[in-house]
Amino acid sequence: MHYVFIPGAWHGGWSWHPVGHRVHAAGHGATALTMPGLSLGDDPAGLRLTDAVDHIVAAVERRDLRDVVLVGHSWGGIPITGAAHRLGDRLAGIAYFSAFIPRPGESMAAAMGPMEGFVRDAIAAAPDGTIGIDFGTFAQGLMPGQPEALQRVVFDQLMPQPGGYMLDAQDLPGVDTLGVPITYVLAEKDTALAAPGAELAARAGVQPIPVPGGHEALLTHPDEVSKALLGN
Repeated sequence: MHYVFIPGAWHGGWSWHPVGHRVHAAGHGATALTMPGLSLGDDPAGLRLTDAVDHIVAAVERRDLRDVVLVGHSWGGIPITGAAHRLGDRLAGIAYFSAFIPRPGESMAAAMGPMEGFVRDAIAAAPDGTIGIDFGTFAQGLMPGQPEALQRVVFDQLMPQPGGYMLDAQDLPGVDTLGVPITYVLAEKDTALAAPGAELAARAGVQPIPVPGGHEALLTHPDEVSKALLGN
């Protein structure tokens, strides 16, 4: 298998490196992608969700990857859902890690309920159409209970998220119609998901596989996350 890792909002492919190293050591291919607009020096203005989906598909096709397992964290569940429908016989499986699985026509912003207005206003107010995250929100929402020094190291890697990635929606059949194995790995102490993890997993027709840690467990508990993704 070749695992293609997609990060969550504000993150880059770097966030998957600890898990990716372990997956590679277990004998599998591993590629971690950073979405357009989220590398230092990128221009994020005007990017839409289709740009992220296109980026995943193009990366798989350019590398001529086969037996691909798409793995998405958090927001990354949205673009991997779109890419999965376009990869045809290259696709061998889909894995969500504490990830959002959208209903047809549902954007990330809409899924955030009462926060949708704030997200839309922040994006509209930003000159480049992005939305950032402050340290307090990150530390308390995504990495609660971790040492501040570690929180700071991770926070300093983050980039503003292109607004179109949060506002756009896809009208697609459920991934359970694709005929490939689906895994949903859920961090047990995750408090950052837009819906309960069990409910999100049910949208893909599966039960969640619990692992210790919170929303950033791919960084804090990579052994357990990689084993769960590999079915160990």
